[in-house]
Amino acid sequence: MSMQQQIELFLHHLEVERRYGPATISAYQRSLLEQSKLFAQLGCDSWQQVDSDRVRTLLLKLKSRGLSARSMANKLSALRSFFHYLVQQQIVSFNPVVGVSAPKQAKPLPKNLDVDALNQLLSMPNDDLLSCRDLAMMELLYASGMRLAELVALNVNDVDFAQRQVIVTGKGNKQRWLPFGSKAEQALKQWLKQRRLLVMDEDEPALFVSSRQQRISHRSVQKRLQHWAKQMHLSSTLHPHKLRHSFATHLLESSGDLRVVQELLGHANLATTQVYTHLDFAHLASSYDAAHPRAKRKP
Repeated sequence: MSMQQQIELFLHHLEVERRYGPATISAYQRSLLEQSKLFAQLGCDSWQQVDSDRVRTLLLKLKSRGLSARSMANKLSALRSFFHYLVQQQIVSFNPVVGVSAPKQAKPLPKNLDVDALNQLLSMPNDDLLSCRDLAMMELLYASGMRLAELVALNVNDVDFAQRQVIVTGKGNKQRWLPFGSKAEQALKQWLKQRRLLVMDEDEPALFVSSRQQRISHRSVQKRLQHWAKQMHLSSTLHPHKLRHSFATHLLESSGDLRVVQELLGHANLATTQVYTHLDFAHLASSYDAAHPRAKRKP
């Protein structure tokens, strides 16, 4: 049986037994037929002759054709599933794709809002109870860079106006103090006055509550931010992560202190902060050249 005929049997298996849709089966077919031709060019007349080294060579060929990391990962996934089927059918004795890793894919980074867009957003009217609450949430998100989960979990007693800081519980139940500025302070104080009119239960600890007098949900915060982005005519969508990213980007651009940004964001590793704030190597290299005693050029 030829390599192509075994592919057809696999596709039939996906259709009849796995109940895959036509589009998925078509994608598998294109991918596997292309790869079978490449393996033939590498001297493989049957699937039994394909080993891990040939799979890696195939990836290099695909890369030389300009395929993206995502496309190569998809092709490798299709090949891995196909060989898993061949092993089950006892056509081959092992799966040569198991030990082969797909190329790393670049993680898409959220875009930040520029300062003008943020000023436009935060100039929203806050003349009713909900808009007052929403402004306080957005001011605090941008002022501190906290995560959405951290914002929702805040209690009234977590805010220290004397020191102008708030304590949050991040990933791994690690607590950290975050400072906030005068604008966030003003918005928070206005909200706390309005909150008294909304919350009848004095034992409710939540800082931000919904109209149901309960702790506000993640989804409600997301929806309210989308609402205000539309109301204030922002050109892009708005979500809490974008405010966190804007905080990190603007603070880093102004201070240049990556360690401070790392601490405020609650990142365990500095590398996470570098990626998060989309620093490029040229920026880091120029900082190194300017700061390291053995890197400075002699006049």
